[in-house]
Amino acid sequence: MRNQLNSKAAGCAFALVTLAYGLTQIASAQAPAPAPLAIPNPTYISIPLEIMVNKPAAEVWKRVGKYCDIGEWLRVACTITQGKDGEFGAVRSIGNEILVGKTELSYTYTQPVREGQPYILYHGTLEARPVTATTSKLVYTLVLDNSALADDAARDRDRTRRAAQFTTALENMKILAEGGTLPPAPARGGGQKGGPPKQ
Repeated sequence: MRNQLNSKAAGCAFALVTLAYGLTQIASAQAPAPAPLAIPNPTYISIPLEIMVNKPAAEVWKRVGKYCDIGEWLRVACTITQGKDGEFGAVRSIGNEILVGKTELSYTYTQPVREGQPYILYHGTLEARPVTATTSKLVYTLVLDNSALADDAARDRDRTRRAAQFTTALENMKILAEGGTLPPAPARGGGQKGGPPKQ
């Protein structure tokens, strides 16, 4: 009996050593080098914005969290052009943005690659985050590569423009989520903070 156990233990040990050796060989095999980056020196930035809302997160999300609700709080037309609102892979008409991630109280989208423009990896995430049983905050975070802009001054202007546009969006969402109505939209062109998000 003891010899059988020793024999089985030795067999198991041999199998484990063989498996470990095989895994080491696989891990050490040279993988082909990845292709060079299209933008050699990207500079990824994030622009986190938030606003407190005097409503529970679930109620806030129900009011402003559908994928095409952006049309109301940015005050532009929005339709779903592919898929269904709120489903992975849905595309909305604003920026041809694709829904790439979601939770019960958030979603993340990206914009597609366009001809003749550098791809800046633009992503946005909107989330309703509980604070107390009766309050929450809306968090809007943008992530992008701004290395294609001419210089630091251009990058600062771009960040300021984006922050202003989405701060206005958050203010509008707060008004709607708390049961208010939005003031009339400013005339197109004359200093409007809204409009479709730009890459």
